[in-house]
Amino acid sequence: MSEPCGIITFFSSQHAVQAEKVLKRSGLSVELIPGPKDISPNCGVALKCALRDLAAAEARLREAGIRYEAGHSYVLVASKSLLDKLLGR
Repeated sequence: MSEPCGIITFFSSQHAVQAEKVLKRSGLSVELIPGPKDISPNCGVALKCALRDLAAAEARLREAGIRYEAGHSYVLVASKSLLDKLLGR
C-alpha cells in the first residue's frame, strides 16, 4: 500500500495552476495531477505534495489569496491507462 500524500483540491483549474506557481516559487515540491473524484467533484485538477508539507502549502495559498477547496491526506492508487483498459490488461 502506498504512503499518504497531501492533495489540495480546487474549484477551478485556473486556481490550481496559479497555486502550483506560487508553491514552487516558495520552494515546495508540488505536482499537478488529475483530481481524485472521490474527494472532490469540482475540478479535474489537484496538487499533490508531501503530507508533511500540506499545512505549509495551505498557509502559503491563503497568504497569496489563491482560492482552493480543501487539503486532504490521501493515498493515491495507481490506475490503469486507457490502453490497458481497452486491451483488458
